[in-house]
Amino acid sequence: MLDDLDRALIHALHIDGRAPFSQIAAALDVSPQTVARRYRRLRTEASLRVVGLPDPHQAGQTQWLVRLTAAASSAQDLAYALVRRQDTSWVKLTSGGTEIVAIIHTPTEPGAGNGNSLLLRDIPRTNNITAVSAHCILHTYLGGPTNWRRSADTLDEEQQRVLREHEAADTSYVPVPRQLAEGDAALLVALQKDGRATHAELAQATGWSPVTVARRLADLQAGAAIFFDVEVDTGHFGANTRALLWMSVSPAHLENVATTLAGHDELAYVAATTGPTNLVAQALCRDPADLHHYLARRLGSLDAIHTLETSPVLQNFKAASPIITDLARTRMPPAPARTRI
Repeated sequence: MLDDLDRALIHALHIDGRAPFSQIAAALDVSPQTVARRYRRLRTEASLRVVGLPDPHQAGQTQWLVRLTAAASSAQDLAYALVRRQDTSWVKLTSGGTEIVAIIHTPTEPGAGNGNSLLLRDIPRTNNITAVSAHCILHTYLGGPTNWRRSADTLDEEQQRVLREHEAADTSYVPVPRQLAEGDAALLVALQKDGRATHAELAQATGWSPVTVARRLADLQAGAAIFFDVEVDTGHFGANTRALLWMSVSPAHLENVATTLAGHDELAYVAATTGPTNLVAQALCRDPADLHHYLARRLGSLDAIHTLETSPVLQNFKAASPIITDLARTRMPPAPARTRI
């Protein structure tokens, strides 16, 4: 379990994923060296990672939530095959080890590259997949730039003010809101690997100067074209039972139900989708009894939810970033020859 300083550091990164350790240290009233040590330890022990991600709409992407059913003997191999792809994120093994759920990123514009090949060609041709359903994500109510409340509930108002005041104090450059462009591709790849990469490291990755990198980052953040997400193993917050909730809600009540669910501390993700179920959420609870209490007491009080399917999440193979880090790559087994997606 995380202690108070660990949780405070994670909360600070939610406020500003690229905040210098000195700035975080000032808010937490500890030394920068202590913050740096804790950050390194959390990266190793709690899989902590800050990643920079594009707004899907500005990046010209459509997100699909895909459910694949496979034999238990091949499900893990298929999951690892999805992990290795550059167009996937949030790859999970669910439902007793026979279902894989992943988000697939495809170009919104027809004919834009081969980004739709996974949905249209690769999955249908893959052996051992017995069922497929694809749900287009229409609107995200909770998730992405909006973090799970239980991972950002430690800092008091004064500490948050210190972090935000420091951010607003830099007036050496006034950002001009910008949208993503083709020339930002190398910058995005570098940020998806490490959202806390220094300006010098990002300059090396892009071929720009550090000053240009800093200004482009400021412009893209001002235009909400990119955001910084904090990945962390939720088990360290005591959330050892995870489940995906697939709900059917009448269209007239969809907005109201989704907004209500987005205010629940037990949920880390809420989105409207296409398909027979039109609302999906991810629940993070202490144990099965806590999940049952949430389903029976809180969801049970929402009459507009007509059907509910609960899929326990057994393992997370990949998180928010579609880029595989070197550390994650070393932990993955070699790809079996028979599993190619």
